[in-house]
Amino acid sequence: MSGNRPEATGNPLAHAVKLARETVPPMHPAGRPFVFGGLAATLVLRRFSKRLGVVGALATAATAAFFREPKRVPPAQLGLAVASADGLVSLIEEAVPPPELGLPAEPRTRVSVFLSVFDVHVQRIPASGVIERVAYRPGKFLSADLDKASEDNERNSVLMRTEDGHELVVVQIAGLVARRILCEIREGDKVGVGSTYGIIRFGSRVDLYLPPGSKVLVSKGQRTIGGETPIAELPSAPHSEG
Repeated sequence: MSGNRPEATGNPLAHAVKLARETVPPMHPAGRPFVFGGLAATLVLRRFSKRLGVVGALATAATAAFFREPKRVPPAQLGLAVASADGLVSLIEEAVPPPELGLPAEPRTRVSVFLSVFDVHVQRIPASGVIERVAYRPGKFLSADLDKASEDNERNSVLMRTEDGHELVVVQIAGLVARRILCEIREGDKVGVGSTYGIIRFGSRVDLYLPPGSKVLVSKGQRTIGGETPIAELPSAPHSEG
């Protein structure tokens, strides 16, 4: 009889902790000062009013959720550019990459993803390769879903070359509420597809400029998952770029 029963494996408490870790996404380090500050404020408010303490706790939990950094598994297929952010595809159009990158002023296909305050706000590398240039430019804080946000708003642009030799441009754009762009990569860094490279605080947009000959795989209005959703199929051989 006992031979037919499944044996208990492992410590139940350890198993519960493992399940919790797999269910609750970790938090990006940029969120720690905000969450710790929220916890401190909650303790202070709790001394004056239980209701205020509850409000503080909820606000702190919401802040922690904003800075979540869930694990993502990139597609196994080679030759793809995946989404750099969670959000809504707001624009697919031809546009010239940011001039601060020093690229030729020739239009390329640009796919824009708008992030609401409820989306995961870390940005991810669209393909494996090497970072060639990183350029920050101050600007306005227009609503990130507007067309002119790409040109007028504060932004941080990254030029990378994929392992197949293609140029990809990823641009973090501040929004109406977003007031801080964080980029954690530098020129010369080797990066892997789907890895986190930065975060924009509180509402924003991410533009991806594709090399000529790319086949766009998403549609306007589609939702993307950063590090997982294929945005485009890159050409089989690099075109003349840069």
